Amino acid sequence: MKADLGTVRFAFQPLYSLRDGKVVAVETLARPRAGSITDLLRSARGQVQLAELDLALATKSVHTAAEQDANLPLHVNLLATTAVRPVREFQPLLRALSDSGRRTRDVVLEICPPFGRIPPDTLLRGMHALAEQGFRIAVDGVGEGDVPMRVLAQAPADTIKIDRRIIAGLPDDPCAMALTESLVHLAKRNDAHPVAVGVETEAQLEAARGLGIRLAQGELLAKARFELSTAPSMSPVTPARGKQHPVAFGPTQAPRVRDFLRPAHTLPAEATADEVREVFVAEGGPTGVVLVDEHDRPRWSIDRNRFLLAVTGPYGHALHASKEAARLADPPHVIGIEATAMQLLDLVTNAAWSRTGDNVIVIDARGRCVGMVRVTEVVRGVAETKIEHAAALNPLTRLPGSDVVARDVDGRIAARRAFATAWLDVDGFKTVNDTAGFAAGDDLLRDLGRTLSSATTGLRTVTIGHVGGDDFLLVSDLEELPIVASAVLDRQWMVERLPVTVSLATLVCAVGAVNSYREVARLLAPLKTHAKAVRGSSWVLGRPGSDRVDVLRGRPHRLPAQRVS
Repeated sequence: MKADLGTVRFAFQPLYSLRDGKVVAVETLARPRAGSITDLLRSARGQVQLAELDLALATKSVHTAAEQDANLPLHVNLLATTAVRPVREFQPLLRALSDSGRRTRDVVLEICPPFGRIPPDTLLRGMHALAEQGFRIAVDGVGEGDVPMRVLAQAPADTIKIDRRIIAGLPDDPCAMALTESLVHLAKRNDAHPVAVGVETEAQLEAARGLGIRLAQGELLAKARFELSTAPSMSPVTPARGKQHPVAFGPTQAPRVRDFLRPAHTLPAEATADEVREVFVAEGGPTGVVLVDEHDRPRWSIDRNRFLLAVTGPYGHALHASKEAARLADPPHVIGIEATAMQLLDLVTNAAWSRTGDNVIVIDARGRCVGMVRVTEVVRGVAETKIEHAAALNPLTRLPGSDVVARDVDGRIAARRAFATAWLDVDGFKTVNDTAGFAAGDDLLRDLGRTLSSATTGLRTVTIGHVGGDDFLLVSDLEELPIVASAVLDRQWMVERLPVTVSLATLVCAVGAVNSYREVARLLAPLKTHAKAVRGSSWVLGRPGSDRVDVLRGRPHRLPAQRVS
């Protein structure tokens, strides 16, 4: 077995969140240099040898991940027949985790088929024993494998992985759609996360998202790679298309976690239940307590209502008073202080149903507790922000006005980020209205708004605004602006058979080149004059402090240079 194990390498495939496109975990995949992993496992003679080989592969995958400096949660495959082995046989795996600085709760054991040869009660006992060691449990191959439904319903599973052969039938196979929908419902009722495995097409991805799946992996998103450091950036998650509303708000407008920060009541991780109870029953006691280690890093979160229900019930005081309060605690919901409120709501939405109202612990870059936020306050704050934004939308295009763009520009300047601001308008728009009528002019503006919104779908740094009449403003990082510009300038615009051209004036602002939105607006004005002087749909580009104006699209007339300063 040792010789065989030496021929095995491990590839890593990311699991993506379909909410924000981020990598949330990586799965280790054994890749023998010759043959398949199935062949290697079949070569093991007897149940004991098979378990030894399977555990040795799991142990080696942890060591390989440590060599790759993999800090994300790790998914490790384990046969169902191995999962029922005595816990003492998992000591090499536990030592590997300890050596690499990982905790068991950072590892998801994916229990893989075949299941059929194992009595369901035996399988459930094995899964619970591993969960008691701190491992998180996933059930793999669901839908095509032979996992009993009772096991699926009663397993202590955090994750249900829907088999690639089921996902391959989406969205055209009604049976695959119905089965996936049922599995998603079952997973969520059991506080587990359904995962779409083997996603290969955008149609599959959209169908999975539409059925409520929020985690996925597959070659459409990222291929398995031996170099973990390159995997997450290879294929970003494809954005949803077709049913999205216009992208109206840039990344700097969303409320942030720090806007809702409250002091957290902390106690040492070793605090007793009596010590926690004294905090809760004091006048004005908090809604939760955070148990922290010696470095102020959150270890456990205690919810007031659940805790008091446990300790004040029959025999509750006798059972818990002098014992560690961690017995009645949950792993904390944590989020970085620089995160947005929407990212916090995504975190809560993905949590177990029974904990969606728990306080969220806010940590700094070193993982130290700096406070907490109440979910109800974040929900209210996000709702109020959206109402304010909705009130500022242009009624014709449903895009925000200049205030949103101004806040974005000032935010980028304050954060010392390079950016580009572009001013787009229709050439001779009064002629369009006078010739084709106001209704046709309105249709043109709506079409421009839809085109801009569609072009910005999936772009993370772009803010667009309709600032009045036929004028639109765009703000983005430098690399994303050409995508939006091409969508507008490559199109042949027509109104009632009347050809229409547009002008785009862009100001590229390096760090420290401008001081305010007002200054940006002033510098854009002469660039717009240049753009209007170019034949056809045009695009010109300038920089603060430079006399040079580049004509990127259109045929320029002779025009004297105007300093942009």
